[in-house]
Amino acid sequence: YAPWCPACKQIELTWESFGKESERLAVTVGKVDVTQEPGLSGRFFVTTLPTIYHANDGVFRRYRGARTLEDLQDYVLERKWEAVEPVAGWKSPSSIMMHGMAGLFHFSGWIRQIHNYLTGTLGVHVWVSYATFVLATLLLGLLLGL
Repeated sequence: YAPWCPACKQIELTWESFGKESERLAVTVGKVDVTQEPGLSGRFFVTTLPTIYHANDGVFRRYRGARTLEDLQDYVLERKWEAVEPVAGWKSPSSIMMHGMAGLFHFSGWIRQIHNYLTGTLGVHVWVSYATFVLATLLLGLLLGL
């Protein structure tokens, strides 16, 4: 979820109720703020919000059902997750490829922090910051090419 997401705010009370039922359902319910954990959003390849995953014994399935408390409970109690195709091996959050994707998301956050430091703290004009990143990209490419 993300704090600015209207759909996430809409499901928030339902999700909290589902979390309160977690002990009875014998599941662990959690939520991750993708603005605070960009690496996880990359690892799980989150493209829409909110995104719900079911994980069991290292096998991940994306929940695409209705988002009512009853439907979420039925998904677990009636084991409807068994009929859902698991996330493909190469797209699994535990795969090497998704570890790399998480790294790219962390890197983009690092670049955003540098940009904010240059423009906010040092008062550098936005276009100068952009030009700095363009120049750094070109120089890094040339260095790696050597």
